[in-house]
Amino acid sequence: MEASAGMVAGSHKRNELVRIRHDSSDSGSKPLKNLNGQICQICGDTVGLTATGDVFVACNECAFPVCRPCYEYERKDGNQSCPQCKTRYKRHRGSPRVEGDEDEDDSDDIENEFNYAQGKAKARRQWEDDADLSASSRRDPQQPIPLLTNGQTMSGEIPCATPDTQSVRTTSGPLGPPEKVHSLPYVDPRQPVPVRIVDPSKDLNSYGLGNVDWKERVEGWKLKQEKNMGQMTGRYAEGKGGDVEGTGSNGEELQMVDDARQPMSRVVPIPSSQLTPYRVVIILRLIILGFFLQYRVTHPVKDAYPLWLTSVICEIWFALSWLLDQFPKWSPINRETFLERLALRYDREGEPSQLAPVDVFVSTVDPLKEPPLVTANTVLSILSVDYPVDKVSCYVSDDGSAMLTFEALSETAEFAKKWVPFCKKHNIEPRAPEFYFAQKIDYLKDKIQPSFVKERRAMKREYEEFKIRINALVAKAQKMPEEGWTMQDGTPWPGNNPRDHPGMIQVFLGHSGGLDTDGNELPRLVYVSREKRPGFQHHKKAGAMNALIRVSAVLTNGAYLLNVDCDHYFNNSKALKEAMCFMMDPVLGKKTCYVQFPQRFDGIDMHDRYANRNIVFFDINMKGQDGVQGPVYVGTGCCFNRQALYGYDPVLTEEDLEPNIIVKSCWGSRKKGRGGNKKYIDKKRAMNRTESTVPIFNMEDIEEGVEGYDDERSLLMSQKSLEKRFGQSPVFIAATFMEMGGIPPSTNPATLLKEAIHVISCGYEDKTEWGKEIGWIYGSVTEDILTGFKMHARGWISIYCMPPRPAFKGSAPINLSDRLNQVLRWALGSIEIFLSRHCPLWYGYNGRLKPLMRLAYINTIVYPFTSIPLIAYCTLPAFCLLTNKFIIPEISNFASMWFILLFVSIFTTSILELRWSGVSIEDWWRNEQFWVIGGTSAHLFAVFQGLLKVLAGIDTNFTVTSKASDEDGDFAELYVFKWTSLLIPPTTVLIVNLVGIVAGVSYAINSGYQSWGPLFGKLFFAIWVIAHLYPFLKGLLGRQNRTPTIVIVWSILLASIFSLLWVRIDPFTTDSNKLTNGQCGINC
Repeated sequence: MEASAGMVAGSHKRNELVRIRHDSSDSGSKPLKNLNGQICQICGDTVGLTATGDVFVACNECAFPVCRPCYEYERKDGNQSCPQCKTRYKRHRGSPRVEGDEDEDDSDDIENEFNYAQGKAKARRQWEDDADLSASSRRDPQQPIPLLTNGQTMSGEIPCATPDTQSVRTTSGPLGPPEKVHSLPYVDPRQPVPVRIVDPSKDLNSYGLGNVDWKERVEGWKLKQEKNMGQMTGRYAEGKGGDVEGTGSNGEELQMVDDARQPMSRVVPIPSSQLTPYRVVIILRLIILGFFLQYRVTHPVKDAYPLWLTSVICEIWFALSWLLDQFPKWSPINRETFLERLALRYDREGEPSQLAPVDVFVSTVDPLKEPPLVTANTVLSILSVDYPVDKVSCYVSDDGSAMLTFEALSETAEFAKKWVPFCKKHNIEPRAPEFYFAQKIDYLKDKIQPSFVKERRAMKREYEEFKIRINALVAKAQKMPEEGWTMQDGTPWPGNNPRDHPGMIQVFLGHSGGLDTDGNELPRLVYVSREKRPGFQHHKKAGAMNALIRVSAVLTNGAYLLNVDCDHYFNNSKALKEAMCFMMDPVLGKKTCYVQFPQRFDGIDMHDRYANRNIVFFDINMKGQDGVQGPVYVGTGCCFNRQALYGYDPVLTEEDLEPNIIVKSCWGSRKKGRGGNKKYIDKKRAMNRTESTVPIFNMEDIEEGVEGYDDERSLLMSQKSLEKRFGQSPVFIAATFMEMGGIPPSTNPATLLKEAIHVISCGYEDKTEWGKEIGWIYGSVTEDILTGFKMHARGWISIYCMPPRPAFKGSAPINLSDRLNQVLRWALGSIEIFLSRHCPLWYGYNGRLKPLMRLAYINTIVYPFTSIPLIAYCTLPAFCLLTNKFIIPEISNFASMWFILLFVSIFTTSILELRWSGVSIEDWWRNEQFWVIGGTSAHLFAVFQGLLKVLAGIDTNFTVTSKASDEDGDFAELYVFKWTSLLIPPTTVLIVNLVGIVAGVSYAINSGYQSWGPLFGKLFFAIWVIAHLYPFLKGLLGRQNRTPTIVIVWSILLASIFSLLWVRIDPFTTDSNKLTNGQCGINC
């Protein structure tokens, strides 16, 4: 689809397809580069021709390019097998016999060694068999199959398979017609290349080569050896290096172990000096907690039994909640990536990049709530990412069908032609212009060239003009005309009714679109607005993301997907490469469903009053989960394996297939019960990869009823099962089999537009498994938790990647009411999951979810229920102060020891967590404060709202009313007061505790010194509650003419206490004892 072809809108059900602002200029197909000459992958010379004029083919099984001299050497002094497929070399015409030739199963070459056509036909039949079996065996997703055809890409359309971007299974099987084999070389960087060590001091004839040119070739080969070392990759066990096959025995093997053969990432364990004390304290805290609860249960307070019972129930719940939160953090880890090794293996300079293609998703709904300028900055940071431009495609989902978003994206595409080359030329960070130009740093540091200064100033002027144009669009969009929006050519905007409109697709940039100012290509930029009709369930963000999965599979089909919110820009231009260090790893990549990056935020006040940064969760909890089965998916900044989203099972080793310790202890080892048959395990694993156990179909074969096959009924049943799973799009179904990405070679480019509109139609998902087993899972407003949980239950692992420079940065609500409503939505999603069939408490026990990972997921869905005991526990101190009773009886010194030890263990655990995680005490304290604030407000409302929604079908919303702020300057939004019913419970808790403190102090004053001792315990708990709610109190009081809130609070408190003391002392009243002993006065 051409970038200049205009917008395409249509509806599959209504059989409509309209092209708006169509450019009639069509460019013809451009043939690929002529690649007739092949290069030997051992010595670097040309492969050469045979006596008959054909290209020399050393191995008839895989056609790995090897020249005749290297072939002869490998047969005589090497390992006698092909470096790629490890198949033993057959004799060719003129080759001397070597040991083992007589043992070959095939007939002797006396009659057949000159028949090259037979060998080529055999190779062709072998590739056909591989293609038929590729779907059922579900090859290793990291193992591409050589491309052996001459292909042509259609300029002006989404290109078909290319040798450096796609993994083409076959060209002579069902996906395409037979082509001439062995005309296009394929270099697989994942396979080890046997390297022979040649000693020039020896007689060259000892190598079986009397050729005079051989000496020069050896010298040339030695000079190229270091360069060719980068092409070597070895097989290695997880966490260990492997051996290079085919190396000589003269001690030079160690020289072959270079960075290109090493893992692209490594686990950095927490030092034992930090982790061991942490674990010891956890165990001690668990023991102390047991003794504490035992004492609390066995020592009731008879005169305050209701208060005591409430407190004990709350404490038991808090103990269980702590266990769910603590033990998934038992084995925290850090990870480190090696981008230079990724470059040596997949992105060598001067050679076609072999990095996997990536589709980046950006989701937006309402441009008035999500400013188009923010979305534009996110898109610009994606287009300028440090990744091959032909491997990146950006899809923007406009779920509100707003013309403002479309026009803003059009302006963004034009500005990108200037911004992208500027970023790549000067290697600037970050590559979102709003945040780059806002940096308060010396931009001249290390860039003192006058040209950079001039170009930066000119680019800043261009960006300011771009902002003016965007803001003008926003101002124009504030009021819709009565007749609706119209496009520049007078065409009515198809999305004038956001609830009833056709699907819309527009490619703004791409390989056939406009070039940047330097004449280079830009990544694809595609605008997508899925069809919406009344009467259909659209599933909000999850439905929009699933539509992007399908439309991207039809148009570009990147092997990996990365989704970001519209306000999360690429802060690190190498973020995609960071993810590829894990995804393209030969070991980890087979079983990694996604790579999650931490969320980092801009625009938050220095003290982070409402814990918007969530540092404790992202730097402690997520690291702990990474040591178990991987972090949970948090909704943005996450790179997915497309195969995992399709519901396939991972490629696991026998060790991974072992049952977890709970299953093994209850039912025994699964391996023992099945005899440990590896073939059975591989077969079972292939069968478990869901409905993929069918051949790949040609587009015409599917549409015409799969003609030409013997078992037509069986294939039709398989076709129906695929359609029931993925939907009725043959193009999309074929794309699901391209494990390494790319468009199937038999796809007709002319049908892509129609198929793209088809897969985003509102009825496409009906009677399929979308949202149930495939893609983003429906059933909760927090679809991210549910989607990640389903993947982990299948046995996939996830990776937590924390590069030194944060990969993404976004914005967060810093206002109290907005922050509470955000937390309310998260908590409501957890309640919905708890009340669904996907609840981790009972779902997935037949899968491969690890026990500690299950605890982590249980914690993510039950934490809102903690609000009920929390609000009860926070009001207990006030009731104790008002009633002059306490929840704890008078204790002995021995019993008080457990109370002291419990508090000490709590603080020690927190301090040790801060030590190994690097989190500051201030961040930890802010997190503790907001845990109480959110627990007494948003979490409590989420519990009742979720119960009403799921059980009674009543959907309640809490409105937020705003009062304009009188303050200007930075963080003015922080002081805006927005009233919402979420503020009522914590406000009540605050007032009750303040009243309790005043009442308790006044009672102690009236009762004498003996009552001050018990008062301190009650005051401690009341002040503990107020201290945690202090940020909430500041949010209620606002800036108050810049008077510190703490002054106001303590002024009221101290004024009340001193007033009570003054009334108690009352110096103007004479003591009654003095009156009886003195003069009686007038009335005596």
